[in-house]
Amino acid sequence: MKKKTTLRADDLKTWLKHTRAVVEKSLRTAVPPSGTKPSVLHRAMRYSLLAGGKRLRPILCCAASEACGGTVRAALSAACAVELVHTYSLIHDDLPCMDDDDLRRGRPTSHKVFGEGIAVLAGDALLTQAFALLAKVKLSTGRPASDLVAELARAAGSRGLIAGQAEDLESENRPPSEPALYFIHAAKTGMLLRASLKLGGMCGGGTGRQIAALDRFGFALGTAFQIQDDILDATQSAEKLGKTAGKDAAAGKMTFPALFGLERSRELAAEWTDSAIVALRSFGDRGARLRAMAELILRRDH
Repeated sequence: MKKKTTLRADDLKTWLKHTRAVVEKSLRTAVPPSGTKPSVLHRAMRYSLLAGGKRLRPILCCAASEACGGTVRAALSAACAVELVHTYSLIHDDLPCMDDDDLRRGRPTSHKVFGEGIAVLAGDALLTQAFALLAKVKLSTGRPASDLVAELARAAGSRGLIAGQAEDLESENRPPSEPALYFIHAAKTGMLLRASLKLGGMCGGGTGRQIAALDRFGFALGTAFQIQDDILDATQSAEKLGKTAGKDAAAGKMTFPALFGLERSRELAAEWTDSAIVALRSFGDRGARLRAMAELILRRDH
């Protein structure tokens, strides 16, 4: 068996910086200019969408395209669509009727700046625009754009991201249970991460086996990511996180540290990261960036 290439940290850093810059540029044209009528709505959309952040989902989408033999550019529309959906979910997640947060990405949340009504509408508009972007994609493999639309709709719908949010709300101040905890985060966090990778694989001309492997990778990676997120919420400051720290515990949320404790949660994050890396074996050298990103996610501190 051919030995897998280990990606140098400098190489990954350079690729991430370049890809993030390309994604940021594309996001600026993915939604109408702020002066487009009604300007308050479009300002609100751009305020949240262009607030920075890790851009993890679009970058994973681009890396998955390359792992399947495609390019970053081939996956850009899909990458932007995923980030629009993610941003919409954050706007709604921060609302007083949901998780009620005043800080996101280091600055006031959308409803604090524009009011709750405009924040809801900005989120709705971002979600709608995401599918408009995907519907225009022309794949070199002849796969219809409707496959991309259907994949993102599954991930974002009532059995995906929204299901996780609903269960999260219902579980507040209830005794934590392992099945409920895993269901919430597999849906709320994991489904969109999995979709990011599968959409990238489709745009990159991936085979059925490759896309299935990306899906397995995404499931494990999404679990590891959420465990680490729960750990950081319990251990880091608001300044470090760019959002309110300790809010999960204050709201009685069901989290990994609440159920397993911090030490076991750290062990679980490492175990799920290992599972994610195993899922990439069939990609060989082409999976090097995705493997390196999984390891980077495990080590993140914000």
